[in-house]
Amino acid sequence: MNCRNCQQAAGGNYCVHCGTPAVLKRVDGHYIVHEIQHILHFEKGILYTVRALLLRPGQNIRAFLTENRSRLVKPVIFLIITSLLYTAVAHFFHTGAGHAAAGGQGHSATLAIKSWMAGHYGYANIIMGIFIALWLRLFGWKSGYNFFEILIMLCFVMGTGMLIFAVFTLVEGLTGMHLSGVTAAVSLIYCVWAIGQFLGGRKWMSYLIAGVAYLLGMGTFMAGVNLAGFLVDVVKRA
Repeated sequence: MNCRNCQQAAGGNYCVHCGTPAVLKRVDGHYIVHEIQHILHFEKGILYTVRALLLRPGQNIRAFLTENRSRLVKPVIFLIITSLLYTAVAHFFHTGAGHAAAGGQGHSATLAIKSWMAGHYGYANIIMGIFIALWLRLFGWKSGYNFFEILIMLCFVMGTGMLIFAVFTLVEGLTGMHLSGVTAAVSLIYCVWAIGQFLGGRKWMSYLIAGVAYLLGMGTFMAGVNLAGFLVDVVKRA
């Protein structure tokens, strides 16, 4: 018979061309548990990725790009999962993203865009990462990394930043302490440190480039959001 995936002639339990099983097992409770274990598995999973990115982000991201892409969770998936985690914690305690998303659309397109961002931090971070990557590519062109490699790095770094936000938001919700300023500072320091490690790590210029590019990227992203909202409002009034 032919393989259902690649349509090549196949025999036995697996296709010799693409490895697809001849008969797929039914989706049941065991399948769901296995998928959850696969995602959270310490080796080559979320926990391993978080540990690697907290201890040696630059080294591990460079290894992902040039040596082994199976040890860490896929970068876009990592960013979306961590952003969803932060959004869930913020919604539960009605802080940060929780307040922003519940604030309503208002009458301004800018408010509507920011409300969407608060409920979809994963996608918003990817878009903001594009702006930061452009500045990093401009200032850090000597590093030898192209735009897409820098964007992949940012998915890992910004995803870890979202975890920092989630942890501090959890502490804030449980204790009632106001930690928004501390949270933003710690997340920013981590991101600049991690990006600087990725770009070189041994030279202070790497960290300066990382900090300037990160802040400019965030600034131009927010300016773009405000401009887009303004233009939509102008078109609506016309």
